[in-house]
Amino acid sequence: MRRLGAVGRAVALIMVVTACGAGCGWSAASSPQAEGTPDAAAPPPGTRSSAVPAGKVASVGVLVNGDDHTCTASVVDSPRGNVVATAAHCATGLPPDSVEFAPGFSGAGKGTFPYGKWKVRSVQVDERWTADHEDAADYAFLTVEPDAQGRSVQSVVGSSAPDWGAGPDQRVTVVGYPDEEHNPENRPVMCTTDVHRDPDEAAMLRMECAGFWVGTSGSPWLVDYRGPGRLGRIVGVLSGGDTDVESTAALFDAKARSVYERATRA
Repeated sequence: MRRLGAVGRAVALIMVVTACGAGCGWSAASSPQAEGTPDAAAPPPGTRSSAVPAGKVASVGVLVNGDDHTCTASVVDSPRGNVVATAAHCATGLPPDSVEFAPGFSGAGKGTFPYGKWKVRSVQVDERWTADHEDAADYAFLTVEPDAQGRSVQSVVGSSAPDWGAGPDQRVTVVGYPDEEHNPENRPVMCTTDVHRDPDEAAMLRMECAGFWVGTSGSPWLVDYRGPGRLGRIVGVLSGGDTDVESTAALFDAKARSVYERATRA
């Protein structure tokens, strides 16, 4: 799901509330270890104006409700290795125990789950989102259960480090899953580009890169990304935009850190 500008918000929220059918149970599976090793010598990606296939980024996946998947989410480094970041509008309106996180998801139709599904135990959002759905608070941190072998999701697929003090002018790599209409194989796309403060909303970052359709809400905005083995730092998550070209994110700050810390204790 992708939260659009003011015109599309009501429709987006209705879709979140109705997305999950019956039988959204846990089916975490035995998961292979994530591939890829850090490469300090890798050059930074060049900037682009449209998204390209992301390849395999194991720590990024989708939120699953039964047979349906909506929104993008990613693993964030945490003490117990069990915290996932997404957009608040993706994670509210449904009982937490009806949602699962599927890292590395891909494939047509129902798709495949190379690292299993990880049951969401709790959802933490900013009070500003709960009260007024403020754009600057459109982020959420989910606490997920271990898999059937007792492993944390971070130990299996890796994570990006949260950055609570990044400035508004950054070069970011954004990884997300467009909806099936624009992405029938359910494969993630990515774009590296320079982002700046949104001129319309001072608390938001703005990116201009084509290809981020509905489904990419919650996509991590990564600074210093050098590939699957060196994900860099997450400074925000995609929350919306009026077209597939223009996307926004709330810049993580001390308030976001407070929400994250609640998730680490949940």
